[in-house]
Amino acid sequence: MSSPASRIPLPEVESAESFFPPVPQTIEETGLGDTFLQQLILKIIYFRGEILGHDLAKCLGLNFSLIESTLEFFKLQHLLVVKRSLGMGFVSSVFALPDQGRAMVAKHLEANTYAGKAPVPLAQYAEAVGRQKRKGNWLTMGRLLAAFQHMVINPSVLAQIGPAVNSGKSFLIYGQPGNGKTYIAEALLRLETDPIFIPYAIECQGQIIQMFDPTYHQRLDAEDDHEHSIWTISEDEKQYDGRWFLARRPFVVSGGELTLEMLDLAYKPDSKIYDAPFQLKANNGIYLIDDFGRQQVSPSEVLNRWVVPMERGLDYFNFLSGGKMSVPFETFLVFSTNLRPDQIGDEAFLRRIQYKLFLRSPGEEEFIQIFRLYCASEDLPIAHGALPAFIEKHYRATGKMFRRCHPRDVITHAIDLIHFERRPWELTEEVLDKAFECTFITDTYES
Repeated sequence: MSSPASRIPLPEVESAESFFPPVPQTIEETGLGDTFLQQLILKIIYFRGEILGHDLAKCLGLNFSLIESTLEFFKLQHLLVVKRSLGMGFVSSVFALPDQGRAMVAKHLEANTYAGKAPVPLAQYAEAVGRQKRKGNWLTMGRLLAAFQHMVINPSVLAQIGPAVNSGKSFLIYGQPGNGKTYIAEALLRLETDPIFIPYAIECQGQIIQMFDPTYHQRLDAEDDHEHSIWTISEDEKQYDGRWFLARRPFVVSGGELTLEMLDLAYKPDSKIYDAPFQLKANNGIYLIDDFGRQQVSPSEVLNRWVVPMERGLDYFNFLSGGKMSVPFETFLVFSTNLRPDQIGDEAFLRRIQYKLFLRSPGEEEFIQIFRLYCASEDLPIAHGALPAFIEKHYRATGKMFRRCHPRDVITHAIDLIHFERRPWELTEEVLDKAFECTFITDTYES
């Protein structure tokens, strides 16, 4: 038995009804057929060359007791051999495939070459998504303020964001470029919320869909592969089904590169399995479609793709074999765009997006707050009178509109100038004028 310190610390959940995948005690409880698991076991051994029984169970995400009889059967059928043993039975034995076993695997590889964690059946995944759906009124103003405390934001904007996020319905943020639409949307990632369990892979009709994506899934249960050994850990200490991982609620982002094909199952010819699309990876989380309207397909095509999922809470996918599957759709869709709403679609089209936020340009007071906050983050002092003179000369006198990105852009150029010219570490009026000139395109052009 290992010490309590070796256990994985689990974050507290918000509700006693939150999903917690129990460790399967029998093959039947996995929801997978004997044949499916037998093929997966042989493929793992095939690709590893040789593997310890304990490590084989870990690769599958299952207790060793579930596969021990299968290994015994394979040995009797001369489909695997024991290379050596540490004297604790099959769990401490090193297995490899003889020619007969390798010939058997060659047939299985014609279906697919998947050799990872045992997948979770679609029915079990669907139940998990439903049970991990955020409960009503989960978002408090305190949580919202904490998520946005790093930025200057008008209380009226927060008052619009809160109900949209709390509802989990679709949300459109629109306004002029440079006013922080994406920045605001990405701040939602800072919301304190309960973690969820996500399967490494899903099985449906014999097809395998890869779910785990390190780009979007921030694991909370990562272990050092060498932390435990067969001498120090007991199966009884497993806290949950090893076919699942614990993670923060996903936050998935796609922009102008998005195509309709990316919203469907992606078949991988090399492995003959499918990769889950963005919205499936974002289930129980947030999916931000940035630069909405700039995609390679029209806004209407993108939004029409979401009509059924948003209305029914189900998404539908097709397999190359002709089979179909439906999965729960519990993703908070956020659209961000620089385009005017009438450039995206008509009223009936936009009505399908439940919440809208027009992010206006900041006023002078808010602009100054943002400017000073960014200087403070860089520990850059502002010379007396430099900022009022800068605003008078470049904004009031010219009628130039304030944008929330301007302070960051100008100050970044000012810092580069200070470093290059070996100037004192201070933001002066002269430095600001030069930085402004380098940041923005002039209105006149001489040939």
